[in-house]
Amino acid sequence: MKYNYKFSNLLGTFYRRGNLTFTKDGNSLISPVGNRVSIFHLKNNNAETLPLATRCNITCVALSPDGSLGILVDEEGSAILISLVTKSVLNHFSFHEPVTSVSFSPDGRKFVVCKGNVALMYHAPAKHQEFNAFVLDKSFYGPYDETTCIDWTDDSKCFAVGSKDMSTWVFGAERWKNLIYYSLGGHKDAIVSCFFQEDSLDLYTLSADANLCVWQCDTELSQLLPRDPNEKSKQQENPEREETGVEEIRGSANPAPEEKVGRVRYTKSTRHFFNKEGDFTTLTSSAFHKKLHLLVTGFSSGMFHIHELPDLSLIHSLSISDQRVSAISINSSGDWIAFGCTGLGQLLVWEWQSESYVLKQQGHFNNMVALSYSPDGQHIVTGGDDGKVKVWDTSSGFCFVTFTDHTSSVTAVTFTSTGQVVLSASLDGTVRAFSLHRYRNFRTFTSPRPSQFSCLAVDSSGDIVCAGARDSFEVYVWSMQTGRLLDILAGHEGPVSSVAFNPWRSLLATASWDKTVRLWDMADSWRTTETLGIGSEALVVTFRPDGKQLAVASLNGQITLWDPEKGNQTGSIEGRHDLQLGRKDLDKVTAKHSSKGKSFTALCYSADGQALLAGGASRYVCIYHTQEQILAKKFEISCNHSLDAMEEFLDRRKMTEFGSIALIDEGAGEEDGVSISLPGVRKGDMSSRHFKPEIRVSALRFSPTGRSFATTSTEGLLLYSLDSSSVFDPFQLDEEVTAGSVRRALRNGDWTLGIVMGMRLNEEQLLQEALESVPCTDIVVLCSSLPELYVERLLVFVAAQLERSRHLQFYLTWAHQLLMQHGQKMKTRSISLLPAIHSLQKSLQSHFTHVSKLCDWNRYNMKFAVCLSKQRGVKHKLEDSDTSESDSELLTDSQGEADMQL
Repeated sequence: MKYNYKFSNLLGTFYRRGNLTFTKDGNSLISPVGNRVSIFHLKNNNAETLPLATRCNITCVALSPDGSLGILVDEEGSAILISLVTKSVLNHFSFHEPVTSVSFSPDGRKFVVCKGNVALMYHAPAKHQEFNAFVLDKSFYGPYDETTCIDWTDDSKCFAVGSKDMSTWVFGAERWKNLIYYSLGGHKDAIVSCFFQEDSLDLYTLSADANLCVWQCDTELSQLLPRDPNEKSKQQENPEREETGVEEIRGSANPAPEEKVGRVRYTKSTRHFFNKEGDFTTLTSSAFHKKLHLLVTGFSSGMFHIHELPDLSLIHSLSISDQRVSAISINSSGDWIAFGCTGLGQLLVWEWQSESYVLKQQGHFNNMVALSYSPDGQHIVTGGDDGKVKVWDTSSGFCFVTFTDHTSSVTAVTFTSTGQVVLSASLDGTVRAFSLHRYRNFRTFTSPRPSQFSCLAVDSSGDIVCAGARDSFEVYVWSMQTGRLLDILAGHEGPVSSVAFNPWRSLLATASWDKTVRLWDMADSWRTTETLGIGSEALVVTFRPDGKQLAVASLNGQITLWDPEKGNQTGSIEGRHDLQLGRKDLDKVTAKHSSKGKSFTALCYSADGQALLAGGASRYVCIYHTQEQILAKKFEISCNHSLDAMEEFLDRRKMTEFGSIALIDEGAGEEDGVSISLPGVRKGDMSSRHFKPEIRVSALRFSPTGRSFATTSTEGLLLYSLDSSSVFDPFQLDEEVTAGSVRRALRNGDWTLGIVMGMRLNEEQLLQEALESVPCTDIVVLCSSLPELYVERLLVFVAAQLERSRHLQFYLTWAHQLLMQHGQKMKTRSISLLPAIHSLQKSLQSHFTHVSKLCDWNRYNMKFAVCLSKQRGVKHKLEDSDTSESDSELLTDSQGEADMQL
């Protein structure tokens, strides 16, 4: 089995915090999701998460004007320079302080970083890796408080910086004689945004009290005078700054009278107040489109307004939710507006002209706790502590249906064998069945006495549903067809933690905290066939895909392997030290000496049964080899230090005689303007607290195709897939098998030899070339003459090509002939072939879904055209001729358009 799994995508998390950015073409949206960034391709309707991460949560994202480079800055001030072309990290840099905003100049030559009360201008990095990509050009001092926003003029000559001290500063990016700095006041609250008008120095400033000031400048951009190079500069007056090569510009709010002569002057022309909701609502974010003069403002109440400047005429006023709008962005054409809400993790893209949503996605409000793959591997269902059940498309990365019928936390979810029904168990005392055809809850299972269900399982036929209770120590059995309770399995003396069905027999395994695992025969009056004694509390139980082995994870950190037929133990894995827990901020001992939680809470077999995947309250996921019973590989699912339990050692600098500094809540209600919780303060929520969520893995599953696995963690739903593009993995290679010999055999028409040598060399492009060189008429003969050893490998390759190749009928013919001519022999080893068959099924189902939608669309268009053609020769009555004249003209026009489309 291959273990080279790589991170491929992040689902369930669409926005955390920071600013949203559209790409240059305006068709894709870049959103920070924790310490990673996701790119949502709005026209292709899919999403991808870049395989790179920062140390902490990302707060600022800046994109170069050409869209090839990006700068990501986390909450500690550490930055990485990334290439969006190669999706790799080019350079690392640290600003040593939290950064509030970053912005590239429109010409792409400079970028400005705001940290503290300073604006730092850097030379833009090159597109190749270099020793120091961040070269400081100038430092601009002026504001007395923390800076909040940046905006550039269209020609990159000047930029404006807003601050929390209610002032806005205009700086010259170059040394201009008539403009070095300028301070604008007039606001009574912190500046949220500032925007230059198109090709002008005129400025709009917005403050948190929803106050808009319009500033007019008496100087055009073309009238800025460059400084005389013979004039003494600041560097010559300050030799120490000249040695570093960094120019420092300090501004003064009240320059001397002689300095004002001949300089740029601003006058306040208009002031607007557009907050109609009272004093309890503050402006939190805004965006401005310079060509369309479109201003979009978001508020802490969840409202957003769209105005047209400079008259401030209202176009739209709508509400997203009851949470604050954290980020707003407008694409280059001005058609789409993106909104991000931190409180709900919600991401919206709205087309304001047609008043419709382009994208509307939201993850689980609380943690994900359960997941399950569909039988074909196309869909993943997740359940969360918010009581929601969501179904995700693995190819697009979007959620396409959400069920909100549960009133408490969902503890377990699963698919039936057909893949059309989703089952979920909850702490509200119900097990619900949802149909993916009609998207509704069609069956609800309950117990005679209210119980909190902690686990769920359904048999291979989909007729029997079992759920274990954590309070009554019983397992309930229902019929899927009738919804009636069939039996109650009693015998456990502790809460039932996990239940699992044998994939090939009507055998049920139940694990409990009473240190036993019981096996129940569903076909023989639900009697107990075996009781397995575990040395500690059993947390999770699972069957191998062939049903011949049982794995149990217990509280002492061990994984025991059992033979369900004989009831004896066949192996044991000591995973206590492999889990490698992290130390929390409030722990006074290191993670190595901590004895709490060193156990696996999630367990599953791989598709072929050769590996065992295990995870728990740690940032690591372990893969064990079941035959050798050793650790094969360990994956780190997160390196985000904004989460708790990530450190391994104690930090004595955070420990005082009164306890840990982490106990001090410095960020309570800071988003609503309250920094310290004081009695009598009317603004803000006094119950809000700043806390760090703890990293943990709550559930994990291997895909039925064996090519990927998914884990639900504090970060979201993480997908890992096999990356075989850069791995040389030959099969029975000898000296005669080369790329040249494969192509030589294909030129001679020896197709079988070319394909066999291509599979032995195991290079994807070469094998694809060999297969596509075969004429369609010779596929039947080739499949019959293919050695049995290579049939399975060829079937796996055909399934992978079906998913991404445009030669649909060609590869369908290969798959059909391989199954028809070798199907009888494959039945003898059907267990080992299950991943390949599931992979083929996933590809076929995906194509069937897309093609069926296209066929339905064409069929409806053809029916519409036929109906219009029948109306052409119909003669109307005389009394109806006058009233139907306009209708007939409209019908003729629509019929002509339909003929043109056909």
